[in-house]
Amino acid sequence: MIAWQASASDRGGGILATIKFVRQVVQTLILGGGAYLVIHGQISAGAMIAGSILVGRALAPIEQGVGQWRSFLGTRNAWDRLQAIFRAEGQQIEHMSLPAPQGRLVLENVSIAPPGPKTLTIRGVSIELAPGTTLAVVGPSAAGKSSLVRGLVGVWPTQVGAIRLDGFDLKHWDPEALGQHVGYLPQDVELFSGTVAQNIARFGDSDAESIIDAAQLAGVHEMIQALPAGYNTHLADSGASLSGGQRQRIALARSVYRRPALIILDEPNASLDAEGETALIRAIGELKSTQRTMIFVTHKVNLLGLADKILVLTAGQAQMFGDRDEVMAKLFGGPRPVAAAQQSGG
Repeated sequence: MIAWQASASDRGGGILATIKFVRQVVQTLILGGGAYLVIHGQISAGAMIAGSILVGRALAPIEQGVGQWRSFLGTRNAWDRLQAIFRAEGQQIEHMSLPAPQGRLVLENVSIAPPGPKTLTIRGVSIELAPGTTLAVVGPSAAGKSSLVRGLVGVWPTQVGAIRLDGFDLKHWDPEALGQHVGYLPQDVELFSGTVAQNIARFGDSDAESIIDAAQLAGVHEMIQALPAGYNTHLADSGASLSGGQRQRIALARSVYRRPALIILDEPNASLDAEGETALIRAIGELKSTQRTMIFVTHKVNLLGLADKILVLTAGQAQMFGDRDEVMAKLFGGPRPVAAAQQSGG
């Protein structure tokens, strides 16, 4: 592709240079011929100048057309992509409405790959979580933790196996309807251009009571009140006016908006200070008491004390899965880290 692009660029530059050369040669000949005719009194000097201008005007559109050819190709390709999207949209299957899930999650020999290259980043993971269970996902860097949670929310496709929520494969759910029952805090937090309230409410119907409840649950209500316009404060793209911790806590409030049945948090305390981490621990504890199924990725031991089960990933495969105390005993050789985690995590 790079070679073809370089070849096309060279050809386009050559054609453009040739046209400029031809235009200058023609104008030179017109001026020379016009001067000869003026000297012999056959035309006036004004006619000579007019002829040169007309030739330049005639050749300019050709030169501009060659110069803008790349933009034309980009426009044509964009049009083709839009038509393909519209055709795919018209072919979407209308999903039957499914009942609101309770949070029972089952992974059946799941293998996940990112869009594009079919290199599997998760291979053969099978787990089952009852409603209200809290799962901690741990493992070394590049173990596939973020890949797993992206597959759980349907962002990355499942290549093998099935992910079932209350018995229904995620593919059976209408994505828009499923989104109302799943809360997701990605590792790289993104806020969007709009008010704080709109970001928490996911740009859906603004329910003031649910928005404030989510903010209080995430421990960010007082911080939002201190903003220039409170919940009506307008955020630029990516929330550039906020600190990393503030963005993460607002994104946490977005993930728990209306307390969905399944809440997935990818490194939720990556940018949090001590106060924010305390609020996170309190939010997880309160959500556990309301029987919400939660999955969080973490590297910190103090959060492991909040989990009911632990999944250890290594190179995209489940190395260990089971009750927290059993897995912690195998990881650390005894229950002592668990006790320390429970004390630090409340």
